[in-house]
Amino acid sequence: MSPDTANKARLYLASQSPRRAELLEQVALGFEKISVDTDESVLAGESPQDYVQRVAIAKAQAGLALVEQQGLSPLPVLGADTSVIIDGQILGKPRDRDHALAMLGQLSGSTHQVMSAICLCYQQCQETALSITRVSFRHIEPDELEQYWLSGEPLGKAGAYAIQGRGALFVENIEGSYSAVVGLPLLETGQLLQKIEQLEPYE
Repeated sequence: MSPDTANKARLYLASQSPRRAELLEQVALGFEKISVDTDESVLAGESPQDYVQRVAIAKAQAGLALVEQQGLSPLPVLGADTSVIIDGQILGKPRDRDHALAMLGQLSGSTHQVMSAICLCYQQCQETALSITRVSFRHIEPDELEQYWLSGEPLGKAGAYAIQGRGALFVENIEGSYSAVVGLPLLETGQLLQKIEQLEPYE
């Protein structure tokens, strides 16, 4: 595990996402990463909002169980999930080139939502929050989409784009939290951590 060494760890990040780690480092919030394995399949009839919240909670709970099993120092565990939504459809991570180009084609010239849910678990406490951001894309030409795929950036990204990378060139407007689109709503994360620390003080 690699904590932000400039600060004492205040939480465990139940994610291997480098983007979430970078966001926590950006605000000098000390943390340690832990690896959890959770099922991120969408349930039949599940709404996007229910989906992202359920997955974030599952990650945090799995992380808390791991902390307890391994006898690690007791700290809040942060789970998060971010999904791109258009016309009620959840756009996950692209399976391959054709899947990525199809998703980006849907987003081209349209406005979509990015839902980012977080959950903090500590002992008997569990706090959740949901951030919903509207992102509008300009029209993207087919050759631009092809070049973007060749850059490698769409791989592993919800909706097949990264707003913090070359994908920023497609964004006309954003209404809401930029950090949530990257993968972690920092305002809500700070608020929940403060709430947990006030409810359950720890060393």
